Amino acid sequence: MMKPVSEALYDSTSFPQRAVALKVGKDADRESPIHQHEKGQLVMPTTGYVTSHIKEAIWMVPPQTAVWIPGNMPHSNRISEDGEGCMLFIQPSAIVMPEDVCTVSVSPMLREMILYLSVQDQQYSPGSETDKLAEVLLSQLSQMPVARFDFAVPEEPRLHLIAKALVDNPGDRRTIGQWAADYAMSERTLSRLVEKHVGMTFGKWRGQLHIVVALQQLNSRVPVQRVSENLGYESVSAFITFFKKALGKSPKQYLAGR
Repeated sequence: MMKPVSEALYDSTSFPQRAVALKVGKDADRESPIHQHEKGQLVMPTTGYVTSHIKEAIWMVPPQTAVWIPGNMPHSNRISEDGEGCMLFIQPSAIVMPEDVCTVSVSPMLREMILYLSVQDQQYSPGSETDKLAEVLLSQLSQMPVARFDFAVPEEPRLHLIAKALVDNPGDRRTIGQWAADYAMSERTLSRLVEKHVGMTFGKWRGQLHIVVALQQLNSRVPVQRVSENLGYESVSAFITFFKKALGKSPKQYLAGR
């Protein structure tokens, strides 16, 4: 059983400042239990990746990206074995951010400002240099583009079991008809359940997981050939085509841009 990661023990409510940051190093525990706090939280990996469990979904956060968690929303975070990260806690009144969970791109400048803030005295005074930095930081954050790197895990019993099976083995290439038969329902019933509880087709739902897993593995320097095999694609070209259709660029171009 994993012990709580440092960020779960960090009492962000004890700081009245508009934004405070906590750096989580490789010597920290890897996973936090489900918890929540009044401040909104930006989870930003600096190396490796972070996986967050929030609102019946698994959110994957690679470097140069962060997950935004609004205040008072139950969540847990897990840092990869090779990962480090930074947690930014923000007063709800300090900035206008999305009201729901999302991932945001993080520019190199914003990343450095968050890291710099994390090593300053968090009990900074209004009007101080650190306070001015926080003001600029929050202004930059509000302008970052939003994206989605998540995989829904519905509460509906049959879909929940299928989701867990896919997470355990994302390379499982059973067709929707085969999944339906294995869980004692018709293909039409399964399709309707996925549309109702996930809001997309079964193929797109599974594709979301493949994007999450592919980004995790690519950012951990797993070769594209191996990623393709791990996800059950018949060829590397088929995987690259899927990846490019989903993210607008090939795995090689994506990593070069990051």
